[in-house]
Amino acid sequence: MEGFVNVWDLEQFRCFSFYAVLLLLKMIVLAVITGQVRLRKKAFVNPEDAVRHGGVQYCRSDPLVERCLRAHRNDMENIYPFLFVGALYAMSGPLLWLARIHFITFTTARILHSVAYVLALPAPTRSASYLLAQAVSLSMILQLLVWYLW
Repeated sequence: MEGFVNVWDLEQFRCFSFYAVLLLLKMIVLAVITGQVRLRKKAFVNPEDAVRHGGVQYCRSDPLVERCLRAHRNDMENIYPFLFVGALYAMSGPLLWLARIHFITFTTARILHSVAYVLALPAPTRSASYLLAQAVSLSMILQLLVWYLW
């Protein structure tokens, strides 16, 4: 069909894909860390897991496990929308340097946010990184709205 562009021919989309993969890898690493903390703290959600690791008394919560879970949930609330918005943004054909700045900034902010969350770094590290990533997403959304309107 004429008029269709292969997104892999767009340097902006390849750039986006690289950072999207890094973010997904970060989420997988955070899930593994959560599992390791759960094992180390012997804090299991399901009784069958607790029994397997020492007894039903280990079916309990732990503050560090809960912190890791909150960090992971926050990733899902922010990275999944970024994957959608970022793909649309990359396909809209922004300037490559501008797209790269958006993708690098968002990825760096989300990595810093996870580190700040899991390690309980002092404020305002976590909130500043969260707001920076949100600003990047909002910037891409506004540029897309302008692009679609014109």
